[in-house]
Amino acid sequence: MSSEQILITIAVYFVVLIAISFIVGRKGDSATFFRGNRSSPWYLVAFGMIGASLSGVTFISVPGAVEQGAMGYFQVVLGYILGYLVIGTVLLPLYYRMNLTSIYSYLETRYGAPAQYTGSAFFILSRVVGASFRLYLVAGVLQEFVFDEMGIEFWQTVSLTVLLIWLYTFKSGIKTIVWTDTLQTLFMLIAVGVAIYFVSDSLGLDGIGSTISFIADSDLSQIFFTENWRADSHVVKQFLSGAFIAIVMTGLDQDMMQKNLTCRSLKESQKNMFWFTIVLTFVNLVFLGMGVLLTAFAKAENIQATKDALFPTIALDSGLGLGLGLFFMLGLIAAAYSSADSALTSLTTSFSVDILNLERKFQEKQQKWIRKLVHVGFSLALIGVIVAFKYLINDDSVILKLFVFAGYTYGPLLGMFSFGILTKLQTPKWAPAVVSIAAPFLAFGVSYFSELWFEFEFGFFILILNGAIAFLGLLLSSMINFNRHNIEV
Repeated sequence: MSSEQILITIAVYFVVLIAISFIVGRKGDSATFFRGNRSSPWYLVAFGMIGASLSGVTFISVPGAVEQGAMGYFQVVLGYILGYLVIGTVLLPLYYRMNLTSIYSYLETRYGAPAQYTGSAFFILSRVVGASFRLYLVAGVLQEFVFDEMGIEFWQTVSLTVLLIWLYTFKSGIKTIVWTDTLQTLFMLIAVGVAIYFVSDSLGLDGIGSTISFIADSDLSQIFFTENWRADSHVVKQFLSGAFIAIVMTGLDQDMMQKNLTCRSLKESQKNMFWFTIVLTFVNLVFLGMGVLLTAFAKAENIQATKDALFPTIALDSGLGLGLGLFFMLGLIAAAYSSADSALTSLTTSFSVDILNLERKFQEKQQKWIRKLVHVGFSLALIGVIVAFKYLINDDSVILKLFVFAGYTYGPLLGMFSFGILTKLQTPKWAPAVVSIAAPFLAFGVSYFSELWFEFEFGFFILILNGAIAFLGLLLSSMINFNRHNIEV
């Protein structure tokens, strides 16, 4: 696929997204930007969330990681089911009952304003880095296959990428995202289907049945790992990690919950979560199966690409035809932008509502301009972080880094929310902030020395350790508060 063809594909794609944004979001006030006027159909939210959950990281990294860890990642995916059950039955009822715009407003009600600032700060850090990881992947592919030969530098590619997101999200925020994510999820799933068709046909596989049999018979199709309980690939660690990853990266994440909170009612939001869980589990299994096919094709054709370079190289530079390259680019852009656009919107929402207290302190006209300035600010921040990754990331497999990083940044949120929901104990106002900052450092120390001394690898399990340390810290601080109360009485 030539660079000109790729550029035309990108241009047409974004013309469609920008057109959708102007049609859907004509009003463009704060209620529209932050909450979508609470009028989103649940089935659109559910379908659009598939693309936002998978992102460009899953689109590229999961198939490329199959060669290293077989299909063991599906152990994590099965854990998601338990996590989404908790979200639907515990967290969503809480958020709807409190009529929240930002879910971190709960922390203010439960602990005080410092906890809300802390929760929002951890989310902002998590999302800036996470969204940058995802966009870094896409920008890298575009740079290698399009812009290098045109003499365009990486920072220019990144700037263009973020500018395009800003263009169709700046006016109506989450109301636009619900609709554009639906379109982008559709493109992504079509791209996966086309890739499986082309690759399986090249491998001489005749139909769906023979393709499934080929994947099942492959040495790479092992899903469950039970031999070494110390290894981070052990099924119990992976399953529990998946459950808690789902809880924190969806249920405690303003980005994902902001979409759910645009549904008309709690019942519709729960219905959305139910169907989203079923479809997401199946789609992840399809991605892993595609990884087996891509790895087999690369071996048969003596293609040296591995990890995150595997899928792009086969789609764009292996001679399988223009059709595969076209749909790959559509799928890649759709997967990346369906995650990044909502991240930019949710970052703007969290900073505006949690840090600036925009809706309480300012009139609508002032809110509009401040919101736009925050939106531009986070766009520039994403550009800076992505360019920095160019010089910091040496490993080709991004998804592993993303989940480990999430374990450190979402762990304190897990501790604060679980302590607040599961107990009625009171803590000093300073405690959530101090405990949340200390917990990741303590978790890193425990993880490092457990591997050094006992050969026990935490891997994604670091999230649970981090959350447990934060929970314990809040418990201890509540005892200090209790004792002080007794002394005063």
